[in-house]
Amino acid sequence: MKKQVLILILFGQALALTAAHAETGANSFKVDESSAVPLSFKAEPRRVLSLKASLLKVRSHVALVFDEQTQRPIYDKHGQVVMPIASITKLMTAMVVLDAHLPMDQEITVDEDHLNKIKRAKSRLRIGTTLTRGEMLRLALMASENRAALALARSYPGGTPALVAAMNAKARALGMENTQFFEPTGLDSDNVSTAQDLVKMVAAAGRYTLIHQYTTTASLSVDNLNGRTMRFGNTNPLVRNASWDIGLSKTGFINEAGQCLVMQATINHHPVIIVLLDSWGKRTRVGDANRIRKWMERAPIRYVEPHGGIRLAGDFH
Repeated sequence: MKKQVLILILFGQALALTAAHAETGANSFKVDESSAVPLSFKAEPRRVLSLKASLLKVRSHVALVFDEQTQRPIYDKHGQVVMPIASITKLMTAMVVLDAHLPMDQEITVDEDHLNKIKRAKSRLRIGTTLTRGEMLRLALMASENRAALALARSYPGGTPALVAAMNAKARALGMENTQFFEPTGLDSDNVSTAQDLVKMVAAAGRYTLIHQYTTTASLSVDNLNGRTMRFGNTNPLVRNASWDIGLSKTGFINEAGQCLVMQATINHHPVIIVLLDSWGKRTRVGDANRIRKWMERAPIRYVEPHGGIRLAGDFH
């Protein structure tokens, strides 16, 4: 009898021990809900610059700074005025050429010279110079070579008239309502636009990898007719300044347009498009670009919470 009781006691202890192990095992796989990661993430506050337009003094007759994050202008001086845009035109020329998906390694030649039919203009490319389409495109964008742009136009399917028609069609498609092109270089003062329209063109051009690459190239060397190497530099000296973060750049000048500059750049962590038209003096457009940069870099920063609250920079605990 005692033996049977002892067996029952031992059996009961074994059952209790097994149950205890089972509970421990279950608890070891139990999720600690207090440390679980929620499925939804808290929205981060938006970084905003507290800019005062009155603190920015630019000398260009037309100036527009467009914030690509908010899709709004943060500075606008005569942005709606229609005026000649000089070689800023070549951005549209480049987009239309690239839209045609023509081979960039195909050789094209600077042949018939139409520059003097538009107006007298200098070019370092001699008639008869043969380069690839890619090299011509780079020279047209980086060094603003007019004969390169004309060679691109003549080699376009349907020739220059077809290219100019495509330029105007693309301008309409981009919503550039106050823009008109008559030729591919910008030498004709009838090529006109507004700063507001040019923001749309620069934003579109910035989506082309080759335009980004070619407009920010510092220099390029090519062989001329005599087999001698010619070095071309970027017409915007800011692309050689390592302190600038530039994604796209194009300059322009004719007497009727003055000095012009458009850029896509990141300043104080903000992607912006800068348009400067009719600047007086060779260095004014560059000076204005630097003034805009300092204006943005010195601006106080505030953070806008998703629910509408505002915190100044550094006000985090």
